[in-house]
Amino acid sequence: MLNLNYIFYLLTSAAALIIGIVIHESAHALAAYLLGDRTARSRGRISLNPLNHIDPFGTVLLPLIMLVAGGPIFAFAKPVPVYLGNLKNPKRDEVAVALAGPVSNVLLAGVGAVLLRLVVSNGDAVIGFMGENVLYLTNFLTTFMSVNLSLAFFNLIPLPPLDGSSILVLFLRGRALQTYYRIQQYAMPILLIVLYVLPTVLNIDLVSMYFRLTLYPVYDLLLSFALGA
Repeated sequence: MLNLNYIFYLLTSAAALIIGIVIHESAHALAAYLLGDRTARSRGRISLNPLNHIDPFGTVLLPLIMLVAGGPIFAFAKPVPVYLGNLKNPKRDEVAVALAGPVSNVLLAGVGAVLLRLVVSNGDAVIGFMGENVLYLTNFLTTFMSVNLSLAFFNLIPLPPLDGSSILVLFLRGRALQTYYRIQQYAMPILLIVLYVLPTVLNIDLVSMYFRLTLYPVYDLLLSFALGA
């Protein structure tokens, strides 16, 4: 029998993930539009409608398979079409478009922290209005913060189709750039090896190490702010 708290956690995580992905992808599309490329906007990608962004396999089926298999859950939306030739300054603006998604998720996590602080600082009034349901609200907000920070920092990993790959290219030249382009065709197998094979077989969890240096300090900072610590 499934634990009700676990079911609530899954539902809130799914809700936070969908909101985070929709805003993330819309931010990419909006940044591209503001920088001169109307392609994504013309295809309805500046939208809060999840159906405009959700990829049936990457956003729904793949996370469910990974949830059943155990271990980290990886999801992706439909790629936002961006034609670099339409951008005002293609090399610079490509980085701006790539960063727009992760930055939007960090901002969402900040919004979650502000709302949680309001709940905590007005505890008696909120409890009087919501009763015991206030616990569900605080749990949702903390989950919302962690999910959005996970989306932000995970997408900054420099492997396609993640946003970090577009940022890394800006700093590569010559042979290093050509080598990186060759590696790109193996990006998905590399990502799956990093997520599953290394932690399971060699007990080396590179993603957790990376999150300890990036995600966790930012989450602790936001949580301290939210709790008034």
